[in-house]
Amino acid sequence: MYAHLDGIVAEKGRDYLVIDCAGVGYLTSVSGATLAAAPAVGGRMKVYTVLNVREDAMELTAFATKEEKRMYERLRAVNGIGSRTALLILSALTLRDLSIALVTGDANLLTRVPGIGKKTAQRLVLELRDKVEDEELTGSGAAPTAARPQGGISGEAIEALMSLGYQASEAARAVSAYEDKAATVEELVGLALRGMNA
Repeated sequence: MYAHLDGIVAEKGRDYLVIDCAGVGYLTSVSGATLAAAPAVGGRMKVYTVLNVREDAMELTAFATKEEKRMYERLRAVNGIGSRTALLILSALTLRDLSIALVTGDANLLTRVPGIGKKTAQRLVLELRDKVEDEELTGSGAAPTAARPQGGISGEAIEALMSLGYQASEAARAVSAYEDKAATVEELVGLALRGMNA
């Protein structure tokens, strides 16, 4: 029903934004990443939206990027993952780190999100592993003002491997196996290549 909103940030809260579009204020639930990408109150912002309809309420959820919106919709499609839990996941993990965790089967990283147990984390990996897109692995879809994740060399290493012809998921798995053992992108790419060709 609502594809996006383009207006003025009228109010910012811990987990919501009010976007004023032509005098109408839309209350939207948001992730930490979208909140971080939002300008100060009074600034203009375009957000991509999803309308969730429940028996007792209608809730508008907003995202700073189309990529975050797509990931939210994928998360919601997993049995047992509601809107609040999906936003918690997107607040706790950057889109890139979440994508890498899904592709590499790192359920332990997902269990660090409040409310995500081991079984739910494994279900997320099982159902979403093959649905992650290349730009999500390299971080190119991140909100422009969102903080870069720790270990940012991983995204560059994945991009380098993809430029050599490797599939994004294959590159992500190889990089995740060696990211704690390398200090530079070059070292990480070298280790990942040796691992894939062993």
